Amino acid sequence: MDFSGGDEIRFEHLGRAGIVTLTRPRALNAVTHRMVNALAKALHAWERDWSVDVVVVKAEGRAFSAGGDILHIYEAGRAGKPPVEFFADEYRLNAQIARFKKPYVALIDGIVMGGGVGISFHGSHRVMTENAQFAMPEVGIGFFPDVGASHLLPDLGGSFGMYLALTGNRIRYGDALWSGLATHTIKAQDQAGFLDQLAATGDPESVLRGFFIPAKRETDRQVLEAIAHHFAQASLADIIGSLEQAAGSDEFAARTLATILTRSPTSLRVAWRQITAGLTLPMDQCMKMEFRILNRMLAGHDFYEGIRATIIEKGSKPQWLPATLDAVDDADVDAYFASLGERELAL
Repeated sequence: MDFSGGDEIRFEHLGRAGIVTLTRPRALNAVTHRMVNALAKALHAWERDWSVDVVVVKAEGRAFSAGGDILHIYEAGRAGKPPVEFFADEYRLNAQIARFKKPYVALIDGIVMGGGVGISFHGSHRVMTENAQFAMPEVGIGFFPDVGASHLLPDLGGSFGMYLALTGNRIRYGDALWSGLATHTIKAQDQAGFLDQLAATGDPESVLRGFFIPAKRETDRQVLEAIAHHFAQASLADIIGSLEQAAGSDEFAARTLATILTRSPTSLRVAWRQITAGLTLPMDQCMKMEFRILNRMLAGHDFYEGIRATIIEKGSKPQWLPATLDAVDDADVDAYFASLGERELAL
């Protein structure tokens, strides 16, 4: 089937299922504008096709998707043409997935980060294997947790979503299941059989009953209690203060504090406010908020500095501006969330 995805994304209609496969394994299936538009077309068609009962999204290679095509975004922004329309279409797709009326099964076998999260975790069924790893690492590159993270992360219990947003740390499939990010876990070796039965029946609930293997939580109770305590504080400054107070006697607090302090101060301030606000916003409003932030991030300094340090000149230390949390002015944070007027995201 052809939805103009070229060789970057493949579409098949097998039995009762519409199967989507990300086909950029050498690029860790980084999401491109072409992939976004093709998937949006397919979902529009399949939602109205009576012969398709379920949509499945999977990927070739060792990663589900490591995120957006960051290098392309960096180069376009540096050339004075930040790809705002790519993000607009990507965010529209995230919202489209969230309101998709049929079962939407993301089969995740490998790394899933950033843009990959956006095309998988807003669906009805998030199925992960033991090879899966989840992260929203954007604060480490001077960006912010986007693609609907403001809708996804606040719902996680024990302030786990705020912890993931502010640290950018990776978690495995057990923590994803127990936190509520994943809905099911299966064995990697069972993927082919799972897909065959799903295509035959079109019924993910009944098929998953036969393949679901509960995964144990990787993070122990003591650490989860620490996360719930530190990251439930009333402000970002209070979170930092709580970690500082415990760091002298608690290895987790010391390690987590050290991680956060390497992140972009502006990104941290924006992410804390974004995740806090998302707790009371519906998906569409979250995407509008994120689009406002996105436009300001692409016009700023830290995103390009973060990409330079982590990708262009791997291993170098980013020089954030402002360099400290105290130096980030409240008015500057407010500006990230201000209306775009006629340029607001249309959904």
